[in-house]
Amino acid sequence: MRAGNLLRQLDQRLLPPLTRAVARLGDRSARSGVLSWAAVLSAAAVLGTAVWAVDDTPVGDRTVGEVTRVGVADGDSVPGYLRSAAADLAALPASAPAAEDGTYALVTLDAYLPPQRLATVLGDVGVSTVFGRVPLPGRQTEIVKIPALRVPDDVVAGMEQVAARKETEAADYRARAAAVDGDGVGERELREQYASGAEVAAAEAAAYRTGCACVYAAVVRATPVALRGVAARPDVRAVDPAPEVYRLDRTVFTPPLPEQRDVVRPPADTGPSPAPTQSERPAPMISAPAPSAPVGESSEPAPVVTIPSPETSKPEPTESAPPSVTTSPDATLAEPSPPSPSS
Repeated sequence: MRAGNLLRQLDQRLLPPLTRAVARLGDRSARSGVLSWAAVLSAAAVLGTAVWAVDDTPVGDRTVGEVTRVGVADGDSVPGYLRSAAADLAALPASAPAAEDGTYALVTLDAYLPPQRLATVLGDVGVSTVFGRVPLPGRQTEIVKIPALRVPDDVVAGMEQVAARKETEAADYRARAAAVDGDGVGERELREQYASGAEVAAAEAAAYRTGCACVYAAVVRATPVALRGVAARPDVRAVDPAPEVYRLDRTVFTPPLPEQRDVVRPPADTGPSPAPTQSERPAPMISAPAPSAPVGESSEPAPVVTIPSPETSKPEPTESAPPSVTTSPDATLAEPSPPSPSS
């Protein structure tokens, strides 16, 4: 009950009897005494109501502003992370608080896999999202996150959406390269950068269009027993359980890339840096561990990916339409910062 409503009820219950008592009293001194007591009672009621209202204030959501991180960060030891994930999985009790509905976990694959291979690796657990990247030799490519409630159908559909976006980026780079006038050193370098961006974006588009072997991690939800079963499969590198995770929209997952074997560091890029575009989607040339904690401190910027929060599905396929692919140019997974093309 709100404090205002309580005060109104007190007025309705106390004032009429006090008024009748005052009317029955004829002498001034008695009337003054009754009014004094009424004032005291009213003040006490107001004070008590104020204290009650403060104590009864709803707390709200205590997790607002909090972010849970699962995975690796720049500079972490990959073997150390794998050992830690294995130990956490082995220690996960079947009676964990989240075990009834399933425990969220980050599944890291040992190699880049095509969508069709995911069915045998993740087919019997609920999948929320998968992480993908086109592994072009010597080039940095964007890390994308694809909501995938149905495997492999949603992954294929998501790859087609990424391919369409990459084709648009490639065309934009080519148009900007053609619009650069002059033959000076600066103009030549700018044209070369735009051409490099167009080349990489076109290669990514072609790869995703054909359902490439580009998936290297997934967020799943299952019982501890099922998670241990996934960890024992040949293509799985690690299963990192996260029983502390209850909301995916407040969780950042940062799996290591398959090629990262010793320390988490940005992959080398032997090509020229693409020049930035002025469109809503800047040249997304990643340079970091699959979406990972801030790697922008290195000489090359980190990938730009946003983790969505779809509800984990049951393993059985549903009839819902495939969700759209989500990427974002406004955060480096661990610490948001403006994106910039990698070098």
